[in-house]
Amino acid sequence: MALTSVDVVSFGYLHGTPPPAGVILDLRLHFKDPHVDPSLRDLTADDLPVRRAVLTTPGIRELIAATALVADAYEAGPIEAPLTIAVGCAGGRHRAATVAMALANRLSKTGVPVRLTHRDLDKPDADRP
Repeated sequence: MALTSVDVVSFGYLHGTPPPAGVILDLRLHFKDPHVDPSLRDLTADDLPVRRAVLTTPGIRELIAATALVADAYEAGPIEAPLTIAVGCAGGRHRAATVAMALANRLSKTGVPVRLTHRDLDKPDADRP
């Protein structure tokens, strides 16, 4: 067992630089932002409508599965060490937090300790350029 633990951190690029991580997923350009839907804008990944919107976005489930495979590759490595996977979107309240939740849930089934942190989930909505 090469992974001693996995930290999954969600964050928003509009709230600062990405946290230090071995793997960073940037969801901003490839996946629709639920923020554009006025009914979802003031909600977060703590709310079922946001999670449903994100998890039904084409490609998201495949990205979660592929990222789990990346963690498996680190697990197969010869040196024991923790792994941090950072998941970012614009504000860190919708896409990143939802994907981080789903990824942490999936990885927790492997037996490696997983810690989920949402850096920006509770911050005010970030202004979009």
